[in-house]
Amino acid sequence: MQKRRSQQQGLVESCPDPNAVIPGAAIRLAGFAPRSSISLSRCTGFIAGVATQALFALTVVYLFSFLRYGPERQLAHWFGIDLLLALQFAVPHSWLLHPKTRKLLSPWIRPEFHGLLFCACTCISLMLIFAFWRTTNVVVWEASGITKTALLGGFYLSWVSLLYSISLTGLGYQTGWTQWTYWYAGSRMPLRTFQPRSLYACFRHPVYLSFLGLIWFTPRMTLDHAVLTAVWTVYIYVGSILKDERLAFYLGSAYRDYQRIVPGYPLLRRGPLGILRTAAPTECLNSIADKAREDAVRNRAA
Repeated sequence: MQKRRSQQQGLVESCPDPNAVIPGAAIRLAGFAPRSSISLSRCTGFIAGVATQALFALTVVYLFSFLRYGPERQLAHWFGIDLLLALQFAVPHSWLLHPKTRKLLSPWIRPEFHGLLFCACTCISLMLIFAFWRTTNVVVWEASGITKTALLGGFYLSWVSLLYSISLTGLGYQTGWTQWTYWYAGSRMPLRTFQPRSLYACFRHPVYLSFLGLIWFTPRMTLDHAVLTAVWTVYIYVGSILKDERLAFYLGSAYRDYQRIVPGYPLLRRGPLGILRTAAPTECLNSIADKAREDAVRNRAA
């Protein structure tokens, strides 16, 4: 009898507790459900997602140092090399975001990985600048005293504004992390709704304006820095126009209504980055809100 009872107890202990949460189930409950079979492509996708985020974090650190203190390499024939380096960041950056480019790459790159590709290419372009940029001792301006303090204050505030502006639209969307998590969880990526708030209710491109502050607010402007600033200022102007058209392509009339009441940049009322035309602000805002609610309802239904 004692032997039989011990065998029954061992049998019960060997059976899994139906209420227990095993690690795999915990992962699924958290929304990151790995697929049952681990393939080479899945391992590659996992490594790509994690590596891209690490590369992004490292690039931000180098970018801060590069813009704040400048490079130390002083070599002859700097102009042509620096100009090409500045352009190799600007041109692919806009090309990768174009809807036609996304369609062209779709047979080889899943939609959930396009954000990772864009982030990785951006980081690599910046790393090339950090590695090969050549400086010069020709100084355009060098501030001191209260002017230097004001410029440094503008530089640091631009960083705060940049991070805050990105957070409004989702840092994970900028780095590709959010899209990647949907792939990892094996779930469908939902459509993003358009709801302008905070800085985006005042002007359309707070991220670009913050980036302008990073390259303009410097107490020591060398000639090579001036070249970088000039190229990237033109890029931001053109990129802002392209972004408006890209968002209008994806969002349709909701974004056009937004353009009718919110300028691209503060104090700009005319031109491609101004207000499109006169319209009733309340009516347009209500239209944007209604479309956002309709998108949210469709996403929940899906």
